[in-house]
Amino acid sequence: MTPTIPGFDHIRLPGADGVRLAAAVGGSGSPVVLLHGFPQTHLMWRHVAERLSDEHTVICPDLRGYGASDKPAATAPDVYAKRTMAADIVTLARALGHERFALVGHDRGALVAFRAGLDHPETITHLGILDIVPTLDMWNVLHGVSAAVGYHLFLMAQPPGLPEEMIGNSADAFFGSFLDAWADDPAAMPQDVRTAYLRACAGAVTSIVADYRASAGVDVTHDQADLDAGSQLAMPVTVVQQDWGARLGYDAAAVWAAWAPDLDHRPTGAGHFMAEEAPDEIAAAIQDLLAR
Repeated sequence: MTPTIPGFDHIRLPGADGVRLAAAVGGSGSPVVLLHGFPQTHLMWRHVAERLSDEHTVICPDLRGYGASDKPAATAPDVYAKRTMAADIVTLARALGHERFALVGHDRGALVAFRAGLDHPETITHLGILDIVPTLDMWNVLHGVSAAVGYHLFLMAQPPGLPEEMIGNSADAFFGSFLDAWADDPAAMPQDVRTAYLRACAGAVTSIVADYRASAGVDVTHDQADLDAGSQLAMPVTVVQQDWGARLGYDAAAVWAAWAPDLDHRPTGAGHFMAEEAPDEIAAAIQDLLAR
């Protein structure tokens, strides 16, 4: 049986363009939407969601292309653009009656959250980001041998065909390698959860690759247009991340400060899967953000 978030309702809701998204919804109070990363599903928020649900309505969707959500064919570059995926989340929240809400994302979900903050400043009240820099900055800081840590970004940026075949032929090994390499505390991801992640990813290879391919194309175009226009995030922003800047030779806090004038940048000693490894720390960071 696939694990769930205890006490949460598991429902399907409309996204943009007729896409339907699976989501876990629980708690009561002001709304907070939590977006998962790679190679995961909404289940990564199970501990944090329970901690927040005493004071907030917590909404944990599977992104389009992931988990139990629809996986439309990438018939155009914008099908998996973060702009489209952000529109999914705004549409989903409105279907639940929320015109304004706080938004927190991890990894791929954080890229969607970042785009939502720029595209929908009247809708996103607070923005939380876990362990990324924006797409445009990501490509700018990956260089030399240090870029090997992001080999999957370059693999999935290639034209359709070969990446899907290579990954599909070794899905468990490919996706499992990230669960192994990026976890500081493997015990934080029990076997049933790991199995659920691998099963979900194996059934979504084409859409996951399309999501990453968009980040080497249309997402860069959108970020560059905002940079050129001087656009910034208008809401309070909290960023929690490992010290990737020191490892890759850049100042991560300065990167974020250029986009977010109202910024709380927090380093963490947890691994990449921090919502599972350090849920008390992440829940507290989100609660501090919502109090601003």
